[in-house]
Amino acid sequence: MSVVVAHPRRARRRLEHRLLGVVRSPRFARWSSWVAFLVVWQLSIPLLPTLLLPTPAEVGEFMWDEIRGDTVAPQTVYEAFGVSLVRLSIGLAIAFAIGIPIGLLMGLSKKATWFGHDFVVVGLAMPSLVWALIAAMWFGFGNTAPLVTVVLAAVMFVVINIAEGVRNVPKDLLDMGTAYDVERRDVIRHVVFPSLMPFFFAALRYALANAWKGLVLAELFASTNGAGWMIKFWYDAHRAQGIIGYALFFILFALLIERLVFGRLSARVFRWRPQAGALPRPEPVTAKGGN
Repeated sequence: MSVVVAHPRRARRRLEHRLLGVVRSPRFARWSSWVAFLVVWQLSIPLLPTLLLPTPAEVGEFMWDEIRGDTVAPQTVYEAFGVSLVRLSIGLAIAFAIGIPIGLLMGLSKKATWFGHDFVVVGLAMPSLVWALIAAMWFGFGNTAPLVTVVLAAVMFVVINIAEGVRNVPKDLLDMGTAYDVERRDVIRHVVFPSLMPFFFAALRYALANAWKGLVLAELFASTNGAGWMIKFWYDAHRAQGIIGYALFFILFALLIERLVFGRLSARVFRWRPQAGALPRPEPVTAKGGN
């Protein structure tokens, strides 16, 4: 009789252990956060002093229609994001082409740091909205204003991170390379570049985030196409689900970039780093008999 009772208990404990493992997993935390967000959204609608906020179901239906290409807008979601991604890629490439040399110079020279410090601080503090408005006044409607906004919004993040990365290169390793007559290209390859990589990735993340926000604003004020302009289109059409739907498209795009690009690229570039829990635990030292 005791054996019959023990089996259900062991099965129940195994089930509880598995459920506990699922609840503690990162994937469960991510999905539960989205479920909580949708629940709060749905419950807050009756409490707000407006009838313009759509329900999650209405926004989801709009997004599905856009994904299927069933839209009354002059552009599909694929065409809009395609235009924006081209502008974003070109602008970021220009920002890095300008920012990396300036960052290297400011990291290696104190005089260059003194000369450019105030401009870097002003560039970091300037809101992307201001860059978008200035570029719109300078260049009017077209591709130039969004590109210039992306460059201005991103370049200072590249400069400051590259400069800090150069300053944080371990001096002991550089001195050791000089003492052992290591070739300069080997020092750059095996010391400087690995030290710069964390700062380069930080520059890429911050520059991309700020450039994307600036691009959306520039397309809203100084363009007739692109993802940012689509928000203005749905705003003029008084379709709140269109505005929120495209905002969620932006969020999904950011998550995809983080998961599929930054996550994998970071894992590949920093594969030389020991992972948490990867190092073997030291064996306990026990005293042996004898003297």
